[in-house]
Amino acid sequence: MKRIYLDNAATTALDPLVLESMMPYLTNQFGNPSSIYSYGRESRLAIENARKSVARSLNVTPGEIFFTSGGTESDNMAIYTAVHDLGCKVIITSPIEHHAVLHAAERQVKDGRAEIKLVKVLPDGHIDLVHLAELLASTEQKCLVTLMHANNEIGNLLDLYAVADLCLKYGAIFHSDTVQTIGHYKLDLSHPGIHFAVGAGHKFHGPKGVGMLYISKDVQVRPLIEGGGQERNMRAGTENLYGVVGFAKALELAESRMESDQLQIRSLRDAFIHQLEQRGDVQFNGDVKGRCLYTVLNVSFPRTPETEMLLMNLDMRGICVSGGSACSSGADMGSHVIRALGTSAGRVPVRFSFCRHNTKEEIDQVMDALKACC
Repeated sequence: MKRIYLDNAATTALDPLVLESMMPYLTNQFGNPSSIYSYGRESRLAIENARKSVARSLNVTPGEIFFTSGGTESDNMAIYTAVHDLGCKVIITSPIEHHAVLHAAERQVKDGRAEIKLVKVLPDGHIDLVHLAELLASTEQKCLVTLMHANNEIGNLLDLYAVADLCLKYGAIFHSDTVQTIGHYKLDLSHPGIHFAVGAGHKFHGPKGVGMLYISKDVQVRPLIEGGGQERNMRAGTENLYGVVGFAKALELAESRMESDQLQIRSLRDAFIHQLEQRGDVQFNGDVKGRCLYTVLNVSFPRTPETEMLLMNLDMRGICVSGGSACSSGADMGSHVIRALGTSAGRVPVRFSFCRHNTKEEIDQVMDALKACC
């Protein structure tokens, strides 16, 4: 049975060209980048070339790019340093952020270093920017605004630059989890109102276990991990050499085929929406036909004994989808995003997420399976 993979918001398949770029550093060119002999210098050069490539893609300087283990570490570092080093006493976020943001913010509250203010979420899943402006205007202490560019469960897109302008106007620090959009949209992180942004290689056909944190040159922060001078004294520990090389190559490839991939994937998603609408009993979560990721579609089915087991039954047919974020260690507590929208009563949400490897034939097979399962 051929497997149909529709959980690309969780992770994507490694591109063969990315693996090819990594192989020399997995085999012969294994030197520690901190060593001064030739093996080390070759590794150091590979990392710095990767940094330049990533910076060029995001329209920032190489000195503003720091490689990490992934999006979660990057989010945590941004929030921690904004509070501890930049003096942010109020964290403005939303109830539909990734747990890497919400839990990191809650930790600062538990430690007595900050308070949280939640910006309202509109019925269609978008952030209420009018309420955000009101929160910023009414808060006297320095604020950190942390809002994701694209929601990983429903796909809604934030107006990144409008929020950056608001933060600039009110002197707030702005951190955005851009994990779902780097590699899928052309981003310009040089906007003076954006202070932190985050990427993860495995979201755009790169390797797992490697990410990046953009830190604007306009802010000065201390390292979260101590013990060495790596990453220009900002992140101690021997660098993930082959991961960094793979991250940069994956982003380069994603950028080169971004327009064609968007057209292909959006057409698949639209075709799937059209077929689902013919059922008449589904409900879409988020702004699916408006400002939304072209890779994500969140659908709620009426709650029945059959749909309660929908994920398992689809898996038995070789179809991989999810009920929400893949970062919950298997804990089935329901989606905090769907709960925040208030649309979950009596329904079972399922997230389908697409990539350039998916085909129209696969979409048709998934529809047939849904008919059989429901």
